[in-house]
Formats: sequence, structure tokens, C-alpha cells
Amino acid sequence: MAFKERVFSGVQPSGNLHLGNYLGAIVNFVALQERYDCIYCVVDLHAITIWQDPAELPRATREVTAAFIACGIDPKKHIIFNQSQVAEHAELAWIFNCVARVGWLNRMTQFKEKAGKDRENASVGLYVYPNLMAADILVYRATHVPVGEDQKQHLELSRDIAQKFNNDFAASIHAHGYGDAFFPQPEPLIQGPATRVMSLRDGSKKMSKSEPSDYSRINLTDDADAIAQKIRKARTDPEALPSEEKGLEPRPEADNLVGIYAALAGQTKAQVLREFGGGQFSNFKIALVDLAVAKLGPIGNEMKRLVQDPVYINGVLADGATRARVLAAETMNAVKDIVGFVR
Repeated sequence: MAFKERVFSGVQPSGNLHLGNYLGAIVNFVALQERYDCIYCVVDLHAITIWQDPAELPRATREVTAAFIACGIDPKKHIIFNQSQVAEHAELAWIFNCVARVGWLNRMTQFKEKAGKDRENASVGLYVYPNLMAADILVYRATHVPVGEDQKQHLELSRDIAQKFNNDFAASIHAHGYGDAFFPQPEPLIQGPATRVMSLRDGSKKMSKSEPSDYSRINLTDDADAIAQKIRKARTDPEALPSEEKGLEPRPEADNLVGIYAALAGQTKAQVLREFGGGQFSNFKIALVDLAVAKLGPIGNEMKRLVQDPVYINGVLADGATRARVLAAETMNAVKDIVGFVR
């Protein structure tokens, strides 16, 4: 059967949204709303797979919501909500726990990275996190998911779960009038020249809020002075910028800064190097400061304004949850019929 094209994606409310979150995810969310019906979720159920301070979680949830709006997502035309307000996410995740295989989850590299050496002490939620991610997507029967490279494996698992559900319940799906498949095979959308933004202090590490030095990242709420200082102090090497992309390969810090400039300017790395290749880093950094302040300054200012109005943010989330619930309930009712639950 033909599925209605729909985009779903989520961002964890883990605090300190930074340039990597913006260029790797949110800027693409904004672009996609021109072509698709979009559902953007603050995934607070995912956040608690690692302990969260209950006094901080509401603030972090509102901050992500403010970032969505400040960056240009229209909450009236599209759906913005927090995951815990729509119970069908957790309900479908349980069914997917019974569809997915242990061997599939054992292959998930992100669990191994997050759990570290003491895997026996990790939460069960962290282990089955990918099944909940599949439920997030498929409870809306979404067809497209903007993902970073580090989430591609989880999206593949979502596709496997959708396929196995369709195969396991094929006769029931057909008997209930849903054709040959109930769930779509969601497709990844990986866009832009800087989908993976690296630390300003170490070009081999992904930009992260957990890195001790605040100079390793540009936070979306940083003011112009902070942005400028962090870019000026960003690690580079003594060589001039290369004129061709191949010259960036052995130089991760240079590659990262050129990639950031390209993404903020809407250009390719090759275009950036045509303009700045052969020149010194000091001049390039001046241009990057000007560009970053011009692009990120208004977003940070609007985020600060929005988080000062929690009543408005709560209203956006409640309205989005109400609209999301309608779609999720429709899917969940059908799933119950297909699986054989009495309702």
C-alpha cells in the first residue's frame, strides 16, 4: 500500500543545545517542513534511560522546544510535543519488545558506548532504547527520518522491526484491510555538508555537551562575545588553508571549521576553499566569527526570550500532544486489532 509521506524526528532534552545539534539536526528539520508533514518530538522518555534530575528535566524540555521554534519550525503547521504526553509511544514499544530479537539489540554499538565497561549496571531502558525509537517513528507510520550518522543503525533496526511485524502478522494485516504491509519502511534523510560537527578542541571527537571544556562547543544560547572567543580559540594547525578538499583529509580541525562555515553559509566545502584556500587561519576565523554571530545570534536571543515564557511553551507542547495523540491512537487501535487484543 502507499503510505502518506510524513517526517518524524526527536531531540533529547539533555540541556546545553549546541552547534552540532543545530547543524546536524535542527536546521534540517526547518528545511523539511517546506516539503513534508512533520512531527518533531522532545524525547523525554529516552532521556531518562540515564538518570535525569527531575528539577532540571522540565527546563531542558522547554529549552529544546524553544530551540525548535527559534530556529524556524512552525508549531501551528507542524507538530511539536514531548514524548511522555503521548502514551502510545510506550505502548507500541512494548509490542516491539516482543517483535525485536535479542541478537538485534546486542549488535547496537551505541549501547556499548553509552553503557561503557559496566554494562551489567546499565538500565534496561538504555538497552531497549532502539525499540522505543522504532515505536516513536512507526506509531505515526512515518516514512522519512532525518538522522545523523550515529543513528543510522537504530533506523535500520526500525526497518527490521517494521518488516518483521508485517511478516509475523501478514494474514491478520490483510484480513483487517491493510493490504500487504501495515508499517512502512522509514527512509533516512541525511542532508547538508556538516551533519557531524566535531569538537572545537579536538577534531577527532564529536561536539558534545558532556565534554568538560565549554570551549569545545558553541552553545545555541551563547552571546556574540562567547561565540567569537570560542572560534578564535578553536584548535587549528600552522599551515595555510588548502585550496582543495583533499587537503583537509589529514587535518581534522581544519576540516571541521571549513565544514561549519560551509553549513552556516549554505555552501559546499569546495566553495569555501575557493574563497579562503591559501590564506591564513586567522583571516578565515574572522570571517567564521562574523558568519556564526549573524546566523546564531538571533536564534540564541529568541530562545532566551521563549524560555522566559513557560506558559507559552507548555501550550505549544500540549497542543502538539493533542494532535499527535489523534494519529498515534489510530495506529495503536489498528495494531491491537492486528495482534489480536480485545478492545
